Amino acid sequence: MSLVDAWARAFALTLAVEVAVAVPLIGRREPLGRRLEAVALAQLLSHPAVWFIFPRLELGRLAFLVVVEAWAIGTELLLYRLAFVTVPWSRALAVSALANGASFACGTLLR
Repeated sequence: MSLVDAWARAFALTLAVEVAVAVPLIGRREPLGRRLEAVALAQLLSHPAVWFIFPRLELGRLAFLVVVEAWAIGTELLLYRLAFVTVPWSRALAVSALANGASFACGTLLR
């Protein structure tokens, strides 16, 4: 399987898990379509870098995990906060962290 094929499978899993977690947590005051779009865009902004850019840093396993998870959580936090200005920073952080934790756990279990 090529790297791009592996990424596409991982991206699909990540998107499914993070949509399931983040969309309800963002809050029902925001339209469903907008929440879905924001979560999908957040994944498109963070996930490719995890697969195609950060591995080139040649970090050890633990350092790599810390860097990529910080990147994913931070990128998604900023996008959620910019997309939903009425959502507090603390909630946007919680949504991002919980969604990323869930997708990390699912990916780890499926390995």
